[in-house]
Amino acid sequence: MYCPFCGHIETKVTDSRLAGEGRQIRRRRECLSCEERFTTFESAELVMPVVVKGDRNRESFDEAKLRAGMEKALEKRPVPREQLDEALSRITHKVRSLGDREVQSRAIGELVMDELRQLDEVAYVRFASVYRHFEDVEAFHDEIQRLRSHRSPPQPARDIKRALKREPEANRDQLPLLPVEAAGKTENSGAVPGATEGAGDVAAENK
Repeated sequence: MYCPFCGHIETKVTDSRLAGEGRQIRRRRECLSCEERFTTFESAELVMPVVVKGDRNRESFDEAKLRAGMEKALEKRPVPREQLDEALSRITHKVRSLGDREVQSRAIGELVMDELRQLDEVAYVRFASVYRHFEDVEAFHDEIQRLRSHRSPPQPARDIKRALKREPEANRDQLPLLPVEAAGKTENSGAVPGATEGAGDVAAENK
C-alpha cells in the first residue's frame, strides 16, 4: 500500500500479529522511501445487518459511529485503546452473529453498555445517561444501584473467611505447654516460688 506520509508506492511489513481476539491482523509497515512506520489492520469484509432506529428509519451499520460514541463516554478515563478496540470487535462480532438482515438500535445499545460496564463504570453511567435519557438525579441513583447489583463480592474477603475457619482446626492439633490446672495456679498466685518459705524463716528469727 502507499505510504500515508510521503505517498511512496512501496512499503514493507515489519511485524504481523493477531488482534481483536483473532478477528483482525495487525501489521506494522515501514516506507522504503521516507522510512516512516505506521500500523494497519486487516479484517474480513462481511455484510452487516441494517440498523433500525427508534423512529423506524434504517441506516447501515457504522462501526466508526459506534467507536465515536464509546470514545465520548470514555473521554479522560484510564482505559487503554487496545481494550476499546477489543470491545468494538466483540460488539461487531455479536451483531454479525445474529444472522438477521436487520437489528434494532436498542439491541446494539445494550451490547455497548455491557462492554462499557466491564471497561469503566464512570463511562457506563455517562453512556447510560444519554442512551436512556436520564432526566433527574433519581434516574442516576437508580442506575448506580443497578450497577452495584452486578458487582461480584471481592475475592480477598472470601479468602480471609476461609483462613479464619481453618485456624481453629490447626490449633486443635497443638498440645498445651503446661497442664491447665498448673498454669492456672501459677497465673493466679502471681508469687515467685520459695518466697513464702523465706518469709516464714525471717518471721521466726524476729521472734
